[in-house]
Amino acid sequence: MYDEAGHKYLDCMNNVAHVGHCHPAVVKAATDQNALLSTNSRFLHDNLSLLAHKLTSVFPEPLKVGIFCNSGSEANDLALRLARRFTQRHDAIVLDNAYHGHLVSLIPLSPYKFKQPGGEGPSDWVHVVPNPDTYRGKYQADVLGLERATDLYVDEVRKAFDDAEKKGRKVGIFYAESLQSCAGQIIHPPGYLRRAFEIARQRGALCVADEVQTGYGRTGTHMWAFEMQGARPDIVTIGKSMGNGHPVSALITTREIADCLAPIEYFNTCGGNPVSCAVALAVLDVCQKENFQQNAAVVGNFMLKELQVLKQKYSCIGDVRGMGLFIGIEMVYPGKKPATDLAAQLQAALRYKRILISVDGYDDNVVKIKPPMCFSIENAKTLLQHMNVELAKIEGHTLQAKL
Repeated sequence: MYDEAGHKYLDCMNNVAHVGHCHPAVVKAATDQNALLSTNSRFLHDNLSLLAHKLTSVFPEPLKVGIFCNSGSEANDLALRLARRFTQRHDAIVLDNAYHGHLVSLIPLSPYKFKQPGGEGPSDWVHVVPNPDTYRGKYQADVLGLERATDLYVDEVRKAFDDAEKKGRKVGIFYAESLQSCAGQIIHPPGYLRRAFEIARQRGALCVADEVQTGYGRTGTHMWAFEMQGARPDIVTIGKSMGNGHPVSALITTREIADCLAPIEYFNTCGGNPVSCAVALAVLDVCQKENFQQNAAVVGNFMLKELQVLKQKYSCIGDVRGMGLFIGIEMVYPGKKPATDLAAQLQAALRYKRILISVDGYDDNVVKIKPPMCFSIENAKTLLQHMNVELAKIEGHTLQAKL
């Protein structure tokens, strides 16, 4: 990236510019289609069916129906509408610190938002379960062991259904980000999502995998993050990466669930318009032709290995976790106390070096690395070298302050 003065920046945080800023194939697709036809979705055009076919081809059966929207928030709002209509149930279960969108319908499903100062707090129709953070969450792997911690997190889902039923509430939807980003790059323990979805389905709820921040091969191992968990969602929502910065999103589901919308028509003026579909088609093509999923695996594994070295070197790094180009570095003081100030210092110091990272998590103490998928080994080395220098300064200043 370049600023107005021509200074070059290394973008280590922009998961929206999925295939890189201004990728020529994406720019050409948008420009050509704009010149040919840019209209609303009342008018049929080839791009709509071409995108639907290509996009559903990279999903497992029976997820073979796509509905196009303009943002991840719109897709998640539609998921709620579908689930309520299909199950005839009103309530939802979500993970703590989840974020599913900014609409009035979605803030109650987003503890990451409603728990903040000025937030409205939990709603009676939303039931929150502990997010499976095995480092600093309710059940921690270094205390209980990973298997036991996972079992307890899964039991929390079961308890949530039991508690809701005791109150006379009927849960129709279980929402989960396939990996939690805003919560602090939380990697679900193996099998958690599969088991949680199985419980939800047994209790008559539909399962939604929110892939808005994690899809399109970012994990390196699979196209969609829910696949690495062996999970089987009923609905998948995608956005952000889908348009490489262009506003386009989608909901993918089964024919049976999609048909429940009838007879009330779902129409979205710009969702699935010719330009958006052209852009989304180009993004998919680039992902496949340039092997970005494989690149995410190679570069991500390299960074995770090198970050573990930094973790051994600097006590302020409490945990390093991630999959592919979805990485979190949790900054802590002794006793796992969140080092919010140190994370902010690292972010600011790197920005001064024109290296862009972000900080998130409930305590704003997790450094997030989620760059465009063209991020290279050389880019990773640059980031790691500067992180090493700045962490040394930060830890040195912290020690001096204690003397």
